[in-house]
Amino acid sequence: MKNLVSILTLFLLTNFAFSQNGTVTGTVKDNNQTPLFGVNISLKHTTKGTQTNENGDFIISNVANDDYTLVISYLGFKTREIQISVSNNESTTLKTITLYEGNEILTEVVIDGERRNKFSRKKTAYVSKLPLKDIENTQVYSTITNEILQSQIVTNFDDALKNATGVEQLWTSTGRGGDGAGYFSLRGFSVQPQLVNGLPGLTNGTINPANIERIEVLKGPSATLFGNAVSSYGGLINVVTKKPYVGTGGELSFTSGTYGLNQIVGDFNTALSKEDNLYFRLNTAYTTEQSFQDAGFRKSFFIAPSLSYKVNNRLSFSFYGEITQAEQTNPTFLFLNRSAPTVASNLTELGYNNKLSFTSNDLTLQNPTQNYRVEMDYKLSNAWQSQTLLSKSSTSTKGYYSYLFDYGILEGNTYSRFINKQNANTQTTDIQQNFIGDFKIASLRNRMVVGIDYFNQTQSDNSTGYAFYGNVTPNGGSNGDSPFTPEVEDDLFPLSTSGVDAVLASQGVSNIKSKFHIYSLYASNVINFTDNLSAMIGLRLDHFDNEGDVANLEDDFDQTTVSPKFGILYQPIKDKLSVFGNYQNGFTNVAPQLVGNPDEGPQTLQTFDPEQANQLEFGIKTNLFNNRLNATISYYDIKVKDRVITDPSSIFNKIQGGEVVSKGFEIEINANPIKGLNIRAGYSNNDSETTKSDNTEILNRRPLEAGPETLYNFWANYEFQDGTLDGFGIGLGFNGASERFAINYQSTGEFILPNYTIANASVFYQADKYRIGLKLNNAFNKEYYKGWTTITPQTPRALLANISYQF
Repeated sequence: MKNLVSILTLFLLTNFAFSQNGTVTGTVKDNNQTPLFGVNISLKHTTKGTQTNENGDFIISNVANDDYTLVISYLGFKTREIQISVSNNESTTLKTITLYEGNEILTEVVIDGERRNKFSRKKTAYVSKLPLKDIENTQVYSTITNEILQSQIVTNFDDALKNATGVEQLWTSTGRGGDGAGYFSLRGFSVQPQLVNGLPGLTNGTINPANIERIEVLKGPSATLFGNAVSSYGGLINVVTKKPYVGTGGELSFTSGTYGLNQIVGDFNTALSKEDNLYFRLNTAYTTEQSFQDAGFRKSFFIAPSLSYKVNNRLSFSFYGEITQAEQTNPTFLFLNRSAPTVASNLTELGYNNKLSFTSNDLTLQNPTQNYRVEMDYKLSNAWQSQTLLSKSSTSTKGYYSYLFDYGILEGNTYSRFINKQNANTQTTDIQQNFIGDFKIASLRNRMVVGIDYFNQTQSDNSTGYAFYGNVTPNGGSNGDSPFTPEVEDDLFPLSTSGVDAVLASQGVSNIKSKFHIYSLYASNVINFTDNLSAMIGLRLDHFDNEGDVANLEDDFDQTTVSPKFGILYQPIKDKLSVFGNYQNGFTNVAPQLVGNPDEGPQTLQTFDPEQANQLEFGIKTNLFNNRLNATISYYDIKVKDRVITDPSSIFNKIQGGEVVSKGFEIEINANPIKGLNIRAGYSNNDSETTKSDNTEILNRRPLEAGPETLYNFWANYEFQDGTLDGFGIGLGFNGASERFAINYQSTGEFILPNYTIANASVFYQADKYRIGLKLNNAFNKEYYKGWTTITPQTPRALLANISYQF
């Protein structure tokens, strides 16, 4: 009895103690007085915070008597700070708080004792150029959050994209001029990452993930809103960088690993003037890494300043810049013959020693890159705002690029090596003016964007021609004039820059400068017929002005294309379950080409209609159990017509009329079933075929850019929430693919790269101010390959160690 009285007394005292503290309550709405769900609410300089419910209401309990700054932030809206006081242990109730659309400046909230679905992002202002929730967007997209990159200790962009459902690497970044960024397969078509913060941003090298806030992979043809310059028929990849936020803080991080990996990262955010709402953020990183092969390395340094300036409640500016200096050896590619059968049809027959690089650390490419973005937002009225955007990019390639090619005419599996000296530059300018509205016509809510877009790209190429640089065999053996024997290497093919320059002395130097302009007008509107039923309608008018080689007036041409888009969405359960269908369009402006055998007479200039891609798709999206289960399931059918191909009767001619069909389904799940456990899983199956073509080489065959038919990925991260293991955690996952065609032509037959499943694991400890982690990539040391008419070996088992400090 005595013990029971003691327990009751303690219980009452505890409740009395808690009752001595007050609460903070309120409601958050947008400028149309629509409640906002999932808004981050926090008390500055404390760990207390919460998020608004479906009605926009919030409550923060157990708040000690004091003065506080309440921070309200939501993606796509301007962050607000409100001064409040809690006294006499009473409740502080705020009148309705209104948020206005603006910059993506978001204060993340760490809710004491609670963990959210870290691998899910419910809303973005980029995918539809409107601040639209995922569950009310008729387009499918996959978001890779910064939290999952941190969980996996990701140090390169290729590993980051392994978390995107239905995405597979075709080529790693070559660094060469013009198209040196990596290629990825998406819904049966190749795509490069060419969009940064919703605007064109180029790179000839790989993108440094240290400055990535998230990656958005938009699925299906997306030309209506983004044009064809940065998208493919399968979709597009948008990299969202870290931006300034309200407050002061940062992080220092160091990662070291196998094969000479060392990466140091810095992130600092501060207020240059709190009174003027001027915030500055600086991200920087230095990375060095060697290859698992006998030669090869990469090193890079980047610095990324960003600035946010809120002049008043109507006007704000933001600036983003990234300057990168990178140097690398080009990765090992074995190019298979595309027109004649090879001796080997698989890796076993090839006898490839994948530890050989067939290059030297003296033969490198330098890739300096610059990306800049300026944005001005102006609130025209309660219903409309103006968004003015300017982006400029410049990327260069200087150095030596080599490749190995199988002619199929030499004895055995023999590859001829060719090399050139690259000197190329690509510059882009993009100017956009958007008017974004949220208004009602009668009782129908309309969320609309109307925009004009000007895009310009200029390419210069002063590279040398390709010189023969010896024959090699995949196992490193000698075949007559192999440069890997000392006597031949010294006399004929010295593997050094001076030796290469001697070989290239007989090659001519290009003097090409090409330019094109794109003028576009687009509009997109989301109409809510009811709270549960909406439709999206979009249209783009695109005028392509190609100057071609500025010294050759014969290749100038103009082309005008119309790109429509339509989607319909119904929510049986508001904000929790939606059923959708869409029609999306993509196109490619095909430049005129000289055709005809130049040895038989003058060539003629042939023009072509734009290629067209049309997608039909339907599926479901969920946001269940208070955002603990986000899932997207969809089926798509893409048909591309009027493809331009090489005439099978003459390599000097081009013909138009090819047709490709790509269809499949995708499943992506982001789950937070219990506190501390976050799961991401994806599965996709793609069936692609060239269904119409005068070129029998590819007819009724799977296009090589389609990659594997089946892709899957999984990652689970668990962090203990209390007890002696509080803060400790583990991560486990895998990703894999079915077999793929490296070559698949009628005359060559097939070269098939085998399927693979790669397992990864991590352990970590997360404290208030620091984090320590270990990551094991390719845990079972699986030998596997990727390629696109090529064979590229992938990295064996590697161990990474990371320590980071937050302040």
